[in-house]
Amino acid sequence: MPKPPKRKCCESTPRCKRCPLRMLKEGTLPAEYTVKKRRLAMADGSPLPKKDKKKKGKKKKKKARAEKKAAKASAALVS
Repeated sequence: MPKPPKRKCCESTPRCKRCPLRMLKEGTLPAEYTVKKRRLAMADGSPLPKKDKKKKGKKKKKKARAEKKAAKASAALVS
């Protein structure tokens, strides 16, 4: 299955393979989508489904680092 169209046209020349304008012109844009003002839109007017954002593990690293720092400080106080 080919990749879905981009949400916004990047306006580059030549157009990329996933450009919504190019897909609309070629007829490869899925029927449930249309293009309005260089942006991908649903044909029935409903909003586009939101992207799933991948969460990064930065919070866990910060928490682990803080715990190590606290353990070192308490060890320094004890000895």
